[in-house]
Order: sequence, then structure tokens, then C-alpha cells
Amino acid sequence: MSSPLKVLAFAGSLRKASFNRKLLAVAAQAAQEEGAEVRLIDLNSYALPIYNGDIEDAGMPENVRKLQDLMREHDALMIVSPEYNGSLTAAVKNTLDWISRPQADGSSGGALFKGKRAVILSASPGAAGGLRGLIVLRDALAKLGLWVAPSQFALGQANEAFSDNGQLKDSKTLERVKGVIREFLNG
Repeated sequence: MSSPLKVLAFAGSLRKASFNRKLLAVAAQAAQEEGAEVRLIDLNSYALPIYNGDIEDAGMPENVRKLQDLMREHDALMIVSPEYNGSLTAAVKNTLDWISRPQADGSSGGALFKGKRAVILSASPGAAGGLRGLIVLRDALAKLGLWVAPSQFALGQANEAFSDNGQLKDSKTLERVKGVIREFLNG
């Protein structure tokens, strides 16, 4: 029997009441039900300055090393992120940029992404559900060497989609999320 896929999962929104955090919880639960080991992290717990080579030269921030260690320990990424001005969020971009910097032993941080897989989802009160941001995120992850699941999920009208307990109200929507997660895990 093969060991379960280890998935590092985070939301690209830093806001506590984010629709993307709610969708992340739903997607993570779906992955766990399919047998994956999911580690949810909050990017607020790994605060990083905006990438700046001068900061790197002065000494790598401790949270970069922590995130690199997490990336090393996992087989895959699950990112649920809103769209900001038609693109990915600064939090996601900055996190990926820092992780890709050289590791403590001098080896490439970019190597931490190579050959791993990713799944991307988004949620937004708008009709398109953050879809434009997923296009940019898909490209960024592919350039880092990740296999990004062909299917993705964008939840429109997210402000109306969740019950008070954080679950999706519509069972068909939940089944669509589960389908994307299955494809990701079996890819």
C-alpha cells in the first residue's frame, strides 16, 4: 500500500473571515476523505517582508526556512486564493518568491517545487469567482515546475454559498469541488 499524498494547503487571503479560507476548509476535508494527509497553514503565522534581495543578503528570514521545510516535507500544494485586480494576491506571490530562494545548504529553493503537484481554487462574491487570478496562479506554479491539476474551481457569489457552519450550501457545488480534488490526487 502506498503512503498517502502529503498536501500543504493555504489560502491566499490573509483576512480571517475570507471566503477563500472557508473554501480551503471544504477542499482540505474533501482531500482528507480521499485519503490525503493535509496540513493547513495560515500565512499570517509565517509573516514575511516583501521580497527584497537586500533582506536576503542580510540574512534569510526565519519564516522562509520554515516554509521551505514545509515544502520539502510535502508532495503537493493546495492553494485557494482570491483574485486581486485580475491577478494573484501579493501574499501568494511573495510566499512563492521567498520559498524559491536558496535553501540553507545553498541548494536551489526552486527545487522544492519540482515534480510536485498542485490544485488551485478560488472564491469571490463576483460572478466569475476569481477565475482570472487562477489563470495567473496556474502559470506561476507551472513555471516553478509543479504539475497543476487540469481542473480548477472558482466559486462565484461566495458571499451566498456558505452556511453558518462554513459548509457549502449547494450539494452540486460540493460535488464539483470533490471532483477537482479527486483529479488532483489521482493525477
